[in-house]
Amino acid sequence: MTEPVDWYFDVISPFAWLQWQRLQRDHPALAARLRPVPVLLAGLLAHHRTLGPAETPGKRRFTYRHVLWRARRDGLHLTFPPAHPFNPLPALRLILAAGGSHAAVAAVLDHVWGQGRAGDGAAALEPVAGRLGIADVAAAIADPGVKARLQANTAAAIAAGVFGVPTLAIAGETFWGDDATAMAADWLADRAGFEDPAMRALEVLPAAVQRRTD
Repeated sequence: MTEPVDWYFDVISPFAWLQWQRLQRDHPALAARLRPVPVLLAGLLAHHRTLGPAETPGKRRFTYRHVLWRARRDGLHLTFPPAHPFNPLPALRLILAAGGSHAAVAAVLDHVWGQGRAGDGAAALEPVAGRLGIADVAAAIADPGVKARLQANTAAAIAAGVFGVPTLAIAGETFWGDDATAMAADWLADRAGFEDPAMRALEVLPAAVQRRTD
């Protein structure tokens, strides 16, 4: 049986948009197996006690420039939303309220990163919600069941060892980041290539020092 490929993502991440585009264009067989799982990146960061790339000033500037450069290099049209970071909860909940389908994911990601529109509230999401057949956006994203599903998705991501987005998860293996897309495809094509002695040695590589955090 073909294994499903869980795709953990948050609309707040431009790398999620980049990976979505790359999967559709360069890895259609892998894209067809995707099971999109919207999660809250802030929940992952809080659990692992790490910062997001936009929370370090120098890294924030570099990340934004890097994303735009990569999009241009790959012939993709990317437009940043009016402000970033933003509250992604409404956009994530809209995807779930619309059934979590590939069409819903594509529409919301395009709204934020293709068209450069805000996704942080019901009013901002009305145009894309209408295309997804949702008339009352505010009610849809406030639905307790939708909120619970997003919380459950984030908890499942943590349980699966996910620490950032986007992440592809297949049969217990996780591949983090847009730049790991080809690695995931190679793993699916030839897993033996990831089980040689050099790869296995990395599982038990000792740490010589640990940074103090107090």
